[in-house]
Amino acid sequence: MSKHPITENLLNGTIAKEPVGDEQGYWAGAPGWYWDKQDQVSYICYRIRRPRGVEPDRGGESRIAKTSDFKTYEDVWSVHKDIYGSASIEKSILRRGNDGVFRYLTSYVAPEDGRWCVTINKSDNIESLDAAKTQRLFTATDLGLEGIKDPWILEENGKYHLFLSVAINTASTKDSSHDTLDIFNTGECISATALATSDDLDNWNYQGIILKPEGDSAWDKYCRRINSVLPLNGKYYAFYDGSEGHHQNYEERTGLAVSTDLKNWEILSPDEPCITSPYATGSLRYIDAQYHENKIRFMYELTRANGSHEMRTTSFSTEGFSLE
Repeated sequence: MSKHPITENLLNGTIAKEPVGDEQGYWAGAPGWYWDKQDQVSYICYRIRRPRGVEPDRGGESRIAKTSDFKTYEDVWSVHKDIYGSASIEKSILRRGNDGVFRYLTSYVAPEDGRWCVTINKSDNIESLDAAKTQRLFTATDLGLEGIKDPWILEENGKYHLFLSVAINTASTKDSSHDTLDIFNTGECISATALATSDDLDNWNYQGIILKPEGDSAWDKYCRRINSVLPLNGKYYAFYDGSEGHHQNYEERTGLAVSTDLKNWEILSPDEPCITSPYATGSLRYIDAQYHENKIRFMYELTRANGSHEMRTTSFSTEGFSLE
């Protein structure tokens, strides 16, 4: 599959959040957005990153912004990595349960073992989220993994499907692989996608790995990380971040996969990424595509000409929309 027809629209999307610096290593991104019917606003979780060595370094802060029109964005909550005792925060998402309570799921490097973990925090409203009350939801060692992060939820017919980025061990994995506090950036694992399910957002059944890299020469032989899944025409289409090796970690590009059951996936972009930025590394990643107000709303992160990453948004009409 060559460059996908939706790419041009994505490249012309409007800027939602800008990085705090204008060079490689500065990002505003990893979006996870959610339309809340009760408050009639969209809440967008995103993170701010600075290059290593520039304090607070790496994924230093995670924020929640709200918007009613996808034109203006107001930050309403934030957390710094220090409160978790962590080296870095990555993707976060928000969902309100049937009980009216918000669940804030986030991922960060666990201080006790240097492995990425996923946590949950509950609150009646966004502004009163207390990061000190965060509880572990998934710990890598409990699942026989080297890391687990980047949650994203698809809700269908009252059931929640939680997609997770996981680090799987290889022959080169060892205890010292975690010394950098980011095994995904070492080449001593492979980056795959796992699934968990729930009926209430609190009790989760870990289903295992559903998509992982394959082959020795593919453009995505190191990473296949599902960021969002769009139900369309009786199938499920996944936007996934792919990379050839850990040298492309942080600069992934987007591929497409399709499934009929959310567990078995066919790659639609086997030869090359199908959604990329024309700038610098070509990275366009963390696509979060969801239905909203008779359109399909996309939020995503992409690289600028100067190497920094910004967060953009755009929408497509549902009429005639296709991914194949």
